[in-house]
Amino acid sequence: MRVFKLTLVALAATFAWTAAAEAIEVKKRREAPGKPAEVWAVVGDFCAIKDWHPAVAECEQIEEGGDTFRILTLGDGGKIKEKLTDSDDTSYSYEIIEGPLPVKNYKATLEVGEDDEPDRVEIEWEAEFDADGVEDAEHEDHLRHLQ
Repeated sequence: MRVFKLTLVALAATFAWTAAAEAIEVKKRREAPGKPAEVWAVVGDFCAIKDWHPAVAECEQIEEGGDTFRILTLGDGGKIKEKLTDSDDTSYSYEIIEGPLPVKNYKATLEVGEDDEPDRVEIEWEAEFDADGVEDAEHEDHLRHLQ
């Protein structure tokens, strides 16, 4: 389990950046030991992020108008409100509703799937968003503070 959590931390802390105009796409894949159902049992809860992401100090899940949200409290006290937009047995998608990050139109998906090697999984996190009021290099610096 420790290796798995370290893999998730590495996934959260490492970004691959590509930019087209102002749109930014971040996509990262990592392999980890385990079976998809076992790994999803650890990360599949919408607030499980507090257990493996080093920048997230707390997570509160709330329901509003039939929708599910999580309020992330970061280590520096900042808060991010995210809305769960889709989920199934091995993935969930969400969007940022409000927060201190210089982004807009932020949508992301976390997914766990089988790897080519036995007893290993592939964890994929993919996000797409627009920079909001900052240059790409400055934007990258802001997001790296979440490491």
